[in-house]
Amino acid sequence: MGKTINSANGKKQDLTKQETKIEIGRQQRSAVVRLQQKLEAAKQAPKPKAAGEIPVEYYIGIDIGDKRSYYCFLDANTNIVVADSLATTTTDFALHFKAIPRSRIVIEVGTHSPWIGALLEELGHEVYVANPRKTEGGKRKNRRKNDRLDAETLARQVKSDPKLLYPIRHRGEKTRNALVLLRARQAVVNARTKLICGVRGLVKSAGHRLPSCSADSFHKMDRTHVPEALRDTLEPLFEEIGLLTARIKKYDIEVKRMCKNAYPETALLQQVNGVGVITALAFILTLDDPGRFAKSRDVGPYLGLVPKQYDSGDSRPQMRITKTGDRMMRQLLVQSAHYILGPFGKDSDLRRHGLKIAARGGKNAKKRAAVAVARKLAVLLHRLWVTAEVYEPLRNSVPREKVA
Repeated sequence: MGKTINSANGKKQDLTKQETKIEIGRQQRSAVVRLQQKLEAAKQAPKPKAAGEIPVEYYIGIDIGDKRSYYCFLDANTNIVVADSLATTTTDFALHFKAIPRSRIVIEVGTHSPWIGALLEELGHEVYVANPRKTEGGKRKNRRKNDRLDAETLARQVKSDPKLLYPIRHRGEKTRNALVLLRARQAVVNARTKLICGVRGLVKSAGHRLPSCSADSFHKMDRTHVPEALRDTLEPLFEEIGLLTARIKKYDIEVKRMCKNAYPETALLQQVNGVGVITALAFILTLDDPGRFAKSRDVGPYLGLVPKQYDSGDSRPQMRITKTGDRMMRQLLVQSAHYILGPFGKDSDLRRHGLKIAARGGKNAKKRAAVAVARKLAVLLHRLWVTAEVYEPLRNSVPREKVA
């Protein structure tokens, strides 16, 4: 009896395996058919016209240095035509690249890349600005690295496929000049913060502690809180902090004037509680053109507010955010997120989303909540900028009334 049962079980198991093989074979055939259909559709799709393309003579890679830059010229057969260096000045770049026919040139993003890229484009060349964050992996693995080899590597990459460079687009000259105002203000704020921390630390070293106050009113503090032995020594620091505070206020007036006259769209972004003129103007200037993003969700990765990804097989580790893009803009968004989640933040979808994440507990729950709110805030600001809609703080939380 047991032999018969075992035999019956064996037949049932064999039948199941056979059915599985048939199903796998059917799926494989379907996948092949789909692949063939896609390839056939690609053949029949209209190809981009190449008639309007202007041919290039050389493929040039330039490794930009602060004082000297190295370049490498490749011909159509990837042979090195010339490799040399030139001074990193507008005069030398204009003299060198004005005399050559139209070429495809690649440079790495950096301090000098905006004006170099603009100059080369004015001379009629096809210019790509490479993103070193995504192209530096090969350089780190290479045991032989120098400026000449870097220039040659860039030239070969732009010859084979410019997409390997993950090219970026620089902002316009007007936007760059406006950003200087915000970055100058940020530099003064950072200097004042360091001085205030320094004064507090020096007073603590004498066994005393200064009372809490805002940074704007720190220089007005009653000097009786400072030990008498340190008053004469620290008084110049208080005066310097007062001068920096006055400078910051002048910058703030200029920012408000710029928002009103040159960038009125910042009013759309300031509808969100926690977003002021500084954050709104910085967002407009950092993104420069809202149409460069196909979806508002793309703004989060652009500003480095999404986690890194290092998936391999079944391994999907949890990692920190990428921190790519503009650092100042990312800090401003996080500061706005802290305000939204703080005691003065008004009830909104953003606040509820952040508090929900913070309520999960854990070591870094509050930090995760702030970053998550900053990411959603970036998406929201871009959406408001594009659509010019009236901001509804509880749009997703309050059910809408059905229209009869």
